[in-house]
Amino acid sequence: MQKLDEKSCELQDVKSQTQTLFKIDENSGRAQSIKFVASPNCDSREAGVLPELIVVHGISLPPNQFGGEAINQLFTNQLDPKADPYFEKIKEMKVSAHALIRRDGEVIQYVPFHDRAWHAGLSEFKGRSRCNDFSIGIEMEGSDQTCYTAYQYAALAQLVKSLWVAYPSLKRHQVVGHNEIAPGRKTDPGPYFQWGSLNRLLEKNS
Repeated sequence: MQKLDEKSCELQDVKSQTQTLFKIDENSGRAQSIKFVASPNCDSREAGVLPELIVVHGISLPPNQFGGEAINQLFTNQLDPKADPYFEKIKEMKVSAHALIRRDGEVIQYVPFHDRAWHAGLSEFKGRSRCNDFSIGIEMEGSDQTCYTAYQYAALAQLVKSLWVAYPSLKRHQVVGHNEIAPGRKTDPGPYFQWGSLNRLLEKNS
């Protein structure tokens, strides 16, 4: 197996699959043309609190394995603890994200973007705690030991730019990793996540 380093995960030519942004309905908080799997692990934001931050996560279930329904099952409280030894450890977790981006670039939404998903946990951003209150969480299917795919970067950029359009409160264009708001506790999206590649895509046609 090839030993990974940051250089080996660089994407030389990342191209968006499409320049068409997702249309996000302001009433439902759902993106049209995206599969929606409703998660019960969410609640309403406090009155007057709007999303101001986008948090990028990394997830794989079981760890370092991709595909399957385990992530959907985790976010909908249907994970079978007998299906894998690791699932026994997390069977009581009540977590979610607003969206997941699969390895092939498929986007799945779980929580309306104007609601509060339970993705950040104990966290702080620029002196402000409880990041779930004012953030949107996007999971990338991957791990700290793997490179993310070009399809994922393209889909992530497409989704982020769509959110910027739909929610003017995100106008400062603040996009951070989970590790940045929970240092020492979380490491995702991991050392091989290419922020430069994402930023170049976000700058295109902005």
